[in-house]
Amino acid sequence: MKELFIGNTAVGANHPTFLIAELSANHNHKLDIAIETIKAAKKAGADAIKLQTYTADTLTIDCNNEYFRINQDTLWDGKTLYDLYQQAFTPWEWHKELKEVAENLGLVFFSTPFDNTAVDFLESLDVPVYKIASFEISDVPLIEYVASKGKPVIISTGIATLPEITDAVEACKKSGNNQVVLLKCTSSYPAPYNEANLRTIPDMADKFDVITGLSDHTMGISVPIAAVAQGARIIEKHFILDREIGGPDSSFSVEPAEFKMMADSIRNVEEALGQVNYTPSDRVLKNKIFARSLFVVMDIKKGE
Repeated sequence: MKELFIGNTAVGANHPTFLIAELSANHNHKLDIAIETIKAAKKAGADAIKLQTYTADTLTIDCNNEYFRINQDTLWDGKTLYDLYQQAFTPWEWHKELKEVAENLGLVFFSTPFDNTAVDFLESLDVPVYKIASFEISDVPLIEYVASKGKPVIISTGIATLPEITDAVEACKKSGNNQVVLLKCTSSYPAPYNEANLRTIPDMADKFDVITGLSDHTMGISVPIAAVAQGARIIEKHFILDREIGGPDSSFSVEPAEFKMMADSIRNVEEALGQVNYTPSDRVLKNKIFARSLFVVMDIKKGE
């Protein structure tokens, strides 16, 4: 599939790159910050705002033993999983108001569910698309349940092997849903540039015959811009009003000015990619005056 619709927005090879601002935990549990972040995302050029729908209790248990304590050389070392998710979750009672704010601005509003109760809740809000997080790509029953809703399913591949990606795509198809998007992702926070492997983007498109894109965790904006040149049709980037707000994701999130620069650069890249063309434009042909020419400055005899 080379085209699908997210709400009323066409996404695919012949359409502008779909830009997602990921709110995630970048609200510091203050509703007014979440609302202002959505407004800033619109001004910065985003097409959509994405949340994550879970609670600490729907994801894990409140336990302090070694299996539930983070100690993997990450930004969150020392925390328990429960503490991290308790800090990072977006209150479910905010979703309806945030959706109204986003849609009144012309943004697509959607979320990543982490269990079936979250899917049911998001269905009650009539979201137009779903996202499967990298860490849930092996949860085939969840993917099947999401896909059964008949809406586009965007799947991040940050920790997945090729067989696991295949299983996720097949889970969607088994549910009668071919509206699948695969996002190249590196589940490291922040992700090093040398692990971005953007050449995977066109390869996934060929292997699975799907639209592909990038869920980016690198620092800065160069990698998502380059991803568009590799064929990415969807870009997702963590977005924050001001990194001084703090929070679990703040250090690898971009501020409004950075997102705006990324969006503008991506639009420039889209224009520059153009099409295969060997015919000089009229503008270029005017400069033929500077091309190498041959002039004769003395008489030449016939045959010379």
